[in-house]
Order: sequence, then C-alpha cells, then structure tokens
Amino acid sequence: MQLRSNLILYGDNMKYLPHLPSGAFRLIYIAPPFNTGKVQRRIRIRATASENGTRIGFGNRKYAVQTCPSPAYADDFDDYLAFLRPRLIEARRLLTPDGSLFVHLDYREVHYVKVMLDEIFGRDCFMKALICACAGSPDCSLNRRL
Repeated sequence: MQLRSNLILYGDNMKYLPHLPSGAFRLIYIAPPFNTGKVQRRIRIRATASENGTRIGFGNRKYAVQTCPSPAYADDFDDYLAFLRPRLIEARRLLTPDGSLFVHLDYREVHYVKVMLDEIFGRDCFMKALICACAGSPDCSLNRRL
C-alpha cells in the first residue's frame, strides 16, 4: 500500500494494517473501544440558520437543530484482549525504532492491556501512564460521595 499525506482509511483497521510498510511511523495513537458493555453512539445534529431556531451560534445567529441518524456499535467483547492483540502487534511492526505508541483506554481494561503491551514491546519500553481526571463526568467516581 502506498502511503500518502492526509490518507484516511475507513473500516476495520485489521483490513489495512498488514499492508502498511514496516517502520513507517514515529507515532501511533489508538483509541480502541473501551469494552463498556453498552451500545455506543454519537449523537449527530444538523444546524440550519433559522430565525425561529432554538440554538444560538456565532454572531448570535439562531439555528434550528435536527438530529441525524447516527451509527452505533455494541461495545461488548467476549475476549477483548484477543481483539486488541493483533492490532498492537501490527503497531509494533509499523513503528520506527524510536517511535511511540499512545493507547487511549479507560479503567475497565487498561491494566490487562498494559501487561499485554509489556509482552509485545518489553517492559523497558514503557514510558508513562497519563491519567485523565474526569471530575465533570457523571460516571466519574470523583463525583460520588463515599
């Protein structure tokens, strides 16, 4: 597969990863599904300028908002690590020797994936864990009283 700037490949990444050249990337960022056990969907809207609109936008213009059909997926894996492992093995192959991999996960799977990453890359390759505070999220334990 020929690499080009601004190339977007749509679909399951395992369809494309094996065809990319080894050692071609200095940075890989992946944000796989979190295995929440829930159906995930992103609500999409279409805003149209309208004097009767209920949403205020740039320059105090009013917009009417319409909800659009949105894709959804079941974020529930019987064997999450088996789903993720071949993708991480491909990521290892695709990285340059001085490359970095960022894996965006939540608390459900991060510890299991960290052990798997140690197996694939070696424990000495681990650099840092970035922990994001989620104080504004309704799911965040920081918001719950003990």
